[in-house]
Amino acid sequence: MIVLEEEYIPYLAPIFDRKPRSVTALMVGKLTSYTDMVVIVEAGSSRQVTSLSEHIITSLKEAKIKATGTEGIKEGQWALLDFGHLIIHVFESEAKAFYDLEGLWSDADPVDLSGFGTQTETDMENDDEF
Repeated sequence: MIVLEEEYIPYLAPIFDRKPRSVTALMVGKLTSYTDMVVIVEAGSSRQVTSLSEHIITSLKEAKIKATGTEGIKEGQWALLDFGHLIIHVFESEAKAFYDLEGLWSDADPVDLSGFGTQTETDMENDDEF
C-alpha cells in the first residue's frame, strides 16, 4: 500500500464530504501513460453519483482546479472526472460491480486512504443530504 502524496489530498477531500459507500485509489502511472492515479468511488444511488460528482467539481473549482473533461454526470450511473494526472470515476453500485475497474487495475498499487476516516453502510442510510 502506497502512502497518499500531499498533492492528491485536495482532489480526494471533497469525495469524503458526501459519504460515499466506498473509495479506492490506485497508482497506475507505471501501467499507463495517460494518468498517474485512478480513484474509484461508489455511490449508493444515481442521485448520489450526480450530487457527489457536482460537489467534487465545484469544490475543486473553488480551489482553482479545473477538470480537463467530464462525462456522465447527469445520467447518474457512471461519472468520469478527468484532471489529467488523476481520474475520478463515480459509480452507482451496480455499474461499479459491472465494470470492475479494481479488477482491471489489479496490478496497480493501492493508495492508503485511511487518513480520511471510514464509513459504514449505516452512515449511508442515515444521510439525508441526498
